[in-house]
Amino acid sequence: MSTSQHLISAVIIISTLLGVEGSKGYYTSIVDQCHYSSGLSDLEYIRSYWFNKAEFIQFNSTVGKYVGYSEFGVHTAETLNQDPAILAQTRAQKDRVCKPNAQTEINAILTKKVQPVVRLRLEEASIGGQPAVLVCSAYDFYPKMIRVTWHRDGQEVTGDVIYSEELADGDWYYQIHSHLEFTPKAGEKISCVVEHTSLRDPLEITWDPSMPEPERKKIAIGAAALVLGLIVFAAGFIYYKRKCRGWILAPKSCMDQSLDMYAHHKNIDSYFLWLLKSYRSVTVHCDSTKTPIKKSIMNTGDSNHQDC
Repeated sequence: MSTSQHLISAVIIISTLLGVEGSKGYYTSIVDQCHYSSGLSDLEYIRSYWFNKAEFIQFNSTVGKYVGYSEFGVHTAETLNQDPAILAQTRAQKDRVCKPNAQTEINAILTKKVQPVVRLRLEEASIGGQPAVLVCSAYDFYPKMIRVTWHRDGQEVTGDVIYSEELADGDWYYQIHSHLEFTPKAGEKISCVVEHTSLRDPLEITWDPSMPEPERKKIAIGAAALVLGLIVFAAGFIYYKRKCRGWILAPKSCMDQSLDMYAHHKNIDSYFLWLLKSYRSVTVHCDSTKTPIKKSIMNTGDSNHQDC
């Protein structure tokens, strides 16, 4: 059958054990299979007889009789074909077993559609005049058929493109990857276009060369760290404020005079003096058992200094 027909082998009975002699390990089994496409027009029923992993008889609904593959199988097939009742019963399995089960599977599986998840990334940057490589990947889509194309400034690109086959994930879903090798040009638009039966319109993903993905990740991580730092700072400030008792603000005029005289005596520059005043403006004492504020925060040794 054509691979485009979603060929499915539905094993109705797998390894039905007919006889086992444990000491010598002889195994005989029967396997019933239904092969069909989504239209059921080519539905085929196959019954196979196996002995120790070797098939020796097979019935195929298309052939309509048993066929032997060994000396014993040929003899047994002739015997079965001479019995009209056995042939009629076996031929009826196509309509009795295959058709109902095939239709159930088609309704449950083949009619389902899952949209692909499309990602576009830069695999190799253009360095020293070498071409860059973009990768367009489609993940977790069903059914298998999908079309991935590259467009450059609105025109489909046919050269320097490599496609992978549709790769089965093993869980009914598929993935596909396409590589585009190109030399970047200023102002150009490069996009990956995905067409799938689950999509009403083609899905177009445009490459943004303004900032590489690793750089965007670094910025995102830095922003997250900044937000976390602000949260920690705010939590610490709230904790400190709740813990403090008896907030007392130093008298502004007195403290400023003391700082000015101290700065003049010690030759402190204006910027450092501004820092001292700023620190003074928010200075508090949380321990209510101690003296709230001294009249003078420092002893300058200046004879002109007056207590405030």
